[in-house]
Amino acid sequence: MKRVYINEGVCIGCRLCEVYCRLRHALSTDLVKAYKKEKPRPLPRLWVEERGVVSFSVRCQQCDDAPCLYACLTGAVNRDPVTGIVTVDEEKCIGCWTCLLVCPFGAIKQDMVGKKAVKCDLCPGEEIPVCVANCPNEALVYLDTDDAGNDIAN
Repeated sequence: MKRVYINEGVCIGCRLCEVYCRLRHALSTDLVKAYKKEKPRPLPRLWVEERGVVSFSVRCQQCDDAPCLYACLTGAVNRDPVTGIVTVDEEKCIGCWTCLLVCPFGAIKQDMVGKKAVKCDLCPGEEIPVCVANCPNEALVYLDTDDAGNDIAN
């Protein structure tokens, strides 16, 4: 399975990953319309943490033993048997936030307007997640889990 990894040594905290993630999950494909005119505003499925000179994106790690799968009371959190991607079925989600409480990375967000949990879905339909494709310093990389150890620091 492929996952998004970060090389925090080259992340400059520009937050373009957030911008493009928000746009990817918006109704509009126009950046200005998505930010200024959509109500409610689309939420990014990741965010950037900054601690002094270190910055890095926080997003779902698609855990092999995902605690959110077991914590979900309604079965809204599922793993695709083919791709292995963990997703939230917004139709089933009741906004109880148990998935958010057990996530070891704090990667699940609350959509307070829709009362649903939202998380990284690795941009279905895209060859490469938009956060990776639009990272100007290539701080985000999309790799097979088998190749990750060798390629992230290079």
